[in-house]
Amino acid sequence: MAASLASVSSLAKAGAPRSLFNRHGSHRLPPPQIIPLASSIKKHITTSFYRRGSSLKNIYALETSDGAINVEVDDDEEEEACELVNGTEVSVDGVEGYLLTAVKNNNGTGLLLLSDVFGFQDSATRDFAYRVACNGYNVLVPDLFRGDPWSKNRPKSEYEEWRRGHDPNRIRQDTTTFTKWMVEEFAAAGISKKLGVMGFCFGGGRVVDVLATDENGYFSTGVSFYGTRIDSAVAGDVKVPVLFIAGDRDPLCEVKGLYEIEEKIGEGSKVVVYEGRGHGFVHRPETPEDDRDAEEAFALMRNWLHHHLI
Repeated sequence: MAASLASVSSLAKAGAPRSLFNRHGSHRLPPPQIIPLASSIKKHITTSFYRRGSSLKNIYALETSDGAINVEVDDDEEEEACELVNGTEVSVDGVEGYLLTAVKNNNGTGLLLLSDVFGFQDSATRDFAYRVACNGYNVLVPDLFRGDPWSKNRPKSEYEEWRRGHDPNRIRQDTTTFTKWMVEEFAAAGISKKLGVMGFCFGGGRVVDVLATDENGYFSTGVSFYGTRIDSAVAGDVKVPVLFIAGDRDPLCEVKGLYEIEEKIGEGSKVVVYEGRGHGFVHRPETPEDDRDAEEAFALMRNWLHHHLI
């Protein structure tokens, strides 16, 4: 049974397991700062996710028997406002990360969010992580590049050299370290629920790597948004269902390759392709059409996580 942060905290006061993500000691910081959405953050988040007049309506993604995705919007019911989210910088074995935890509606479930090449401090990634946390999750975003993310100001000719400077084995080890840290925090709070992993672009490609090497079975599912350079050779080692979301006009994430990976993983995984969408449309929408499909993709992701984690 899922335990909320509030209930775990109250148990801690009575001498039971201590509060989740709120303990001092090795790898841990003081209690995170409470960030009210009513502050300037609310304005920033609203601008990022609901620009062009869209609102906080409840959006439901429903899969039909033929595999099609229908989306319904409830015009009569507003999505519950995200009033409080805990946000804090963390350091695990010297590697930085950012942790966001829901306060009012915490479902006791953790998500590891792997960023694109612009890193864990990028506003688009943190905005998305904030919105996921608003839906009840504890979201941990590690610094995959150890202080050296890619920058739009750098010449494209330097990209491959920059990428070679980030050893895949080191990145895999860092994600494993952060995963174990989350597991330890949940165990200390008396929660035994499994985790989910998701990622965009570079991070979306690493979702398959993380799940393929999850020997301890920490993760129950994954979500990969337009993952790049996915290693299809290890897809057969993934033991949990994965949701792949991409656009058919994305030169960095070949749709045909996603279907092949889906087949290797086996029953339960799903590929959803959005017609006319390019790379990054979910967390970096640029047009009204991107906005519309980003909302649908978010609803689909939310329902997928709820089904496999809650």
